[in-house]
Amino acid sequence: MDLLSNNTIFIFFIFVALVTGLFSFVVWAMLKMVTWGKSMSKGAYLFLALFPLISIIPIPPPTYENVQKAKQEQKKRKEDSGDPPDDEDDEDELTS
Repeated sequence: MDLLSNNTIFIFFIFVALVTGLFSFVVWAMLKMVTWGKSMSKGAYLFLALFPLISIIPIPPPTYENVQKAKQEQKKRKEDSGDPPDDEDDEDELTS
């Protein structure tokens, strides 16, 4: 792969231009919303009323809880199958 080929350089500059343009647009939109909210008190209340809509997206649970549940299920499966407990299982019990 030739790093200095015209295609690669062209695509790279398009990517940089798109990212820069998107970032600039987001900053400009935020500044416009803040200035609009400051100039109109009703606009500020509307802005504050609509802002919590961001929290509609659910936050996933922390992954360590899922890991702990998986370890417990694995221990139960080993006990049901009649296998002797491993040394690693004892170490996990001591650390938790």
